[in-house]
Amino acid sequence: MWNQRYANDDYIYGTEPNSFLAEHVDMLSNPVLSLAEGEGRNAVFLASLGFSVLGIDGSEVGLAKALKLAHAKGVDIQTEVADLSLFEPPAHHYGSVISISAHLPSTVRNRLYPLVEQCLKPNGIILLEAYSENQITRDTGGPKDLDMLMTCAKVEREFPNCDPILMRELEREVLEGEYHTGMASVVQFIARKSA
Repeated sequence: MWNQRYANDDYIYGTEPNSFLAEHVDMLSNPVLSLAEGEGRNAVFLASLGFSVLGIDGSEVGLAKALKLAHAKGVDIQTEVADLSLFEPPAHHYGSVISISAHLPSTVRNRLYPLVEQCLKPNGIILLEAYSENQITRDTGGPKDLDMLMTCAKVEREFPNCDPILMRELEREVLEGEYHTGMASVVQFIARKSA
């Protein structure tokens, strides 16, 4: 599905970074792992600020576009095509992990998120924004499957070894290409790995 969605020349979620990430980028530290990076807008943004970024995604088409965007912007990013249901990041390696609209079934989250916690260095940061369950009735983006949508309670339960710095559900205007545009209900989460 994702290779087909990314197959046209346009960047379907735009080339500008997610605004929640941009607002809190000063909390991140190197290196950064970006889950479900897609076409590269967030990884390229981070690289432009001097971060060392690895973007993981299941779509080789999306990541090829990410590398093309990085080249156009004069920055370097690393990419890896990987199925997040099987992906295993190295332990204690990353200063930060970002998860922007990485909507995964609970079976995948239950396997992946403990590994995400393990891959963070002590005091490492997880930054996540995802559509909330309240998004299910809207046509402004996100999956139409409650299991893949988030709540604050789900996030807190799924990252038990991280201390929340910010956790909220809110409605905000999202302007991210043709698939994420309009008023949306999102969960935003920033947490620090317990030392």
